[in-house]
Amino acid sequence: MKKLLISISLLFPILLQAQTVCSLESREKVESALEKLTELDSKSMTPNERIVEIGQWFMGTPYVEKTLEIPGPEQVVIDFQGVDCTTFLESVVSLALIEEAGDLSFEAFEKELENLRYRGGKNTGYISRLHYFSDWIYSNQKKGIVTDMTQKIGGVPYENHPTFMTENPQLYPQLSQKENVEQLKNIEAGIRTRSYYFIPKAQISQVENKIQSGDLIAITTSMNNLDMVHVGFAFEKDGRIHLMHASSKNKEVEISELPLHEYLAGNRSQSGIMVVRLNSASN
Repeated sequence: MKKLLISISLLFPILLQAQTVCSLESREKVESALEKLTELDSKSMTPNERIVEIGQWFMGTPYVEKTLEIPGPEQVVIDFQGVDCTTFLESVVSLALIEEAGDLSFEAFEKELENLRYRGGKNTGYISRLHYFSDWIYSNQKKGIVTDMTQKIGGVPYENHPTFMTENPQLYPQLSQKENVEQLKNIEAGIRTRSYYFIPKAQISQVENKIQSGDLIAITTSMNNLDMVHVGFAFEKDGRIHLMHASSKNKEVEISELPLHEYLAGNRSQSGIMVVRLNSASN
């Protein structure tokens, strides 16, 4: 049976553990989402259907950059007031996972978000965060949470050599520490040893029928030192696959006006997609 644990107090911005931060307003929005989860007919829904439903609850949420980049030691940031593309995706996936598990407490959401966001499922500092989304896919597939479907649906090898962060440490306050830069270089080197696949954007229309509404979509880039430039969810609309995402252009969570194939076609920095599917706990 699902259990919904209403918080005893909403008075403090630092919640539950010293490494978690959440504002009063965000806490209230999380609690509202947890309440909505009790109304879902979870037994009849697939993981993808949960994602489609939950993702739409965020429609219109403002796009805000760098909500995770706060001064001081690394903290698990929970922010429903404003999201970027990755925090939107992580929030939706975390809610879908705890709904299937049947524990609809704030603590369960917090734990699941941390598990998704960090290598090994635990925040052990800035370097433990999965900064590159290709690393996020690899790590969460190892945890059994997702499956990378890209090669199966027709993907071709993707040259993945991310070095953007260590080449631009001035953009990241935590990389002012030389030790963090050196550790991140080791992580980047590890990513380069793996095999990745992608669907080139010119071929998306050919495999569109193999993409399911609710799949995680990671958009690859033509930049040779970065892996992804955007993430979101596949969303079927009028028989075509669109992108449900936190848009930096339109500054809010939305469903793309153009189908996914056309959405990428107009952007020279976007080279293609990876397609990832949330696993069911029963599998």
